[in-house]
Amino acid sequence: MPSLTAILNETAAVGNGFDVIRRKYIKALSEKTGRNVIVYYSAWLQKGQVRELQPLFAVNDNDKNGFMATIHELDRNRGLDLILHTPGGDAAATESLVDYLRQMFGTDIRAFVPQLAMSAGTMIALACKEIVMGTHSNLGPIDPQIGGLPAHGIIEEFKRAQREIASATSQQEQVARVATWQPIIAKYTPALIGECDNAISWASRACY
Repeated sequence: MPSLTAILNETAAVGNGFDVIRRKYIKALSEKTGRNVIVYYSAWLQKGQVRELQPLFAVNDNDKNGFMATIHELDRNRGLDLILHTPGGDAAATESLVDYLRQMFGTDIRAFVPQLAMSAGTMIALACKEIVMGTHSNLGPIDPQIGGLPAHGIIEEFKRAQREIASATSQQEQVARVATWQPIIAKYTPALIGECDNAISWASRACY
């Protein structure tokens, strides 16, 4: 495998040919393994600091359309090697994508993680029969997020509020604890707990 510098030099020699070079090495990997190869990645490390663009880099429902277009004419009997580099994304979209890949290739899917596959990316990798990583590669915790907040943390905060209010030994103490928790809980929407439960359930199911 050539170094990054060698690849950049080769790309510069071609001109504006990043896609040409990318396709060359994807084809070389496919020919070596005899398997289909799809690269699923985003520029989240380079552009993730722009908050308005972050949803564009995450796993979402539009990604399935891209997979369907790519897989359409592939030989499904050759299995799939999926190269992942993603910050994660929506749990429901991840489950739908994993279900689709399983319909197309069964369990004959391998995940390659050259650098990072976090959150929902980890879930996709765990749904594969094999994960190939380097010494510098990383997977992340499966921590479904709701509005940028951890679903597990939201549920735990609600439960803590319930415990502390219920354990008050007097009405006066109970009123004081309600007053303490009220501004914290008020920032959450009424259906939030249900959304958190669903996200956690999806995160668990998407890996199997």
